[in-house]
Amino acid sequence: MMDDSAAADRPERARKLFSGPIAFLKSAPALQHLPAPSVPEIAFAGRSNVGKSSLLNALTNRNGLARTSVTPGRTQELNYFDVGSPLVFRLVDMPGYGFAKAPKDVVRKWRFLVNDYLRGRQVLKRTLVLIDSRHGIKDVDREVLEMLDVAAVSYRLVLTKADKIKASDLAAVHAATEAEARKHPAAHPEVIATSSEKGLGIAELRTAVLEAVES
Repeated sequence: MMDDSAAADRPERARKLFSGPIAFLKSAPALQHLPAPSVPEIAFAGRSNVGKSSLLNALTNRNGLARTSVTPGRTQELNYFDVGSPLVFRLVDMPGYGFAKAPKDVVRKWRFLVNDYLRGRQVLKRTLVLIDSRHGIKDVDREVLEMLDVAAVSYRLVLTKADKIKASDLAAVHAATEAEARKHPAAHPEVIATSSEKGLGIAELRTAVLEAVES
């Protein structure tokens, strides 16, 4: 646990950390390919086309760190990124879920890979579950939230594409998402609204990531 002074300067430390060295480490198509569990990990999950790659790029202040794709379900591996030099923690880009056109064996592979990772990764500090502001939480998201609850993995809901809807609509979605979060035992009660294009909530999200790493 960090003391009050460390918590007070966390936003600035987070800004510096995400402005420093960040590098792609590896893609892991199966658990045996995961890197050694030597540092804290923060995972990103979300429906296909929720804007996960764009948010990761905005978070790390880099244009091409995470590849964006218009083809849902393209990523079927856990993609690892090293943050800090010396290494402080790792970001884990999880495969998108909820792609309707994916073959059943691909969906099954996703569920096994993600479920096994969530259940067995001791260094996983928090999972950030991304929700499209324009659509709110869908049933396919709830399935993943329940998976996280069962695995007893701490997670936080993050709204994406907050610039794409009116402020009044965003406020309503934000309130509804926080109400949903309070129903889940493993969920953080506060929701962060973000926009990769406008930079909304990015500094807050960086601080939240570092807070989870240091908790």
